[in-house]
Amino acid sequence: MTQIVLAFKVVFLVFAALASIMNPPANVPIFLASTAGSSPDVRKALSWRIALNVFLILVVSMFVGSYILDFFGLSLPIVQVGGGLLIMSFGWTFLHQREEDAAAPSATTWRPEELATRAFYPLTLPLTVGPGSMSIAIALGANTSQSELYLVAQIVAMITGVALVALSIYLCYRFAEPIARVLGRTGTSVVLRLSAFIALCIGVQIIWNGLTALIRAMPKQ
Repeated sequence: MTQIVLAFKVVFLVFAALASIMNPPANVPIFLASTAGSSPDVRKALSWRIALNVFLILVVSMFVGSYILDFFGLSLPIVQVGGGLLIMSFGWTFLHQREEDAAAPSATTWRPEELATRAFYPLTLPLTVGPGSMSIAIALGANTSQSELYLVAQIVAMITGVALVALSIYLCYRFAEPIARVLGRTGTSVVLRLSAFIALCIGVQIIWNGLTALIRAMPKQ
């Protein structure tokens, strides 16, 4: 019984930690702007691909992310700085995008292979998954051995938490159009600007976190 309670706590911890920083509902207007002119079938396919990409990226980051960084000789602060710049650029672009530009691209013209590519970049990375969520996943994975939960149960619980995050992303993106209809055109535009501004601020914060860690790691004279 204790192991079941601990497993539920791990699932909730993983879901809450990742969902709080990824905030799928806030990404809905940006997702709609990025897929302007697309059909419901295209958005449905994109939603599924993005959710699957998010699940795979977070699971890989959680269990082998630290080893990948070590292999390439990269530190987490460096990843934060690089990823923060990418998110900041992405937020800046949408913050200054004109209404007529937002309606220009037509996703209905994407070929199947192009659909998979665009589903990964920029819709999965950095729109949905960024260095912030990846660093949290790496940190959660690094603490796996410190839990009182059995290792197999710990892994299953963590994967379940990630799956719930991916499911929430799929639902938000899959039903993005009904959400936009509730908000209305003006409300969607306002939320889009606010989401872009928040993404810009998140990028700056992530860059600052990385730079702060790098400065602290410098040898003192």
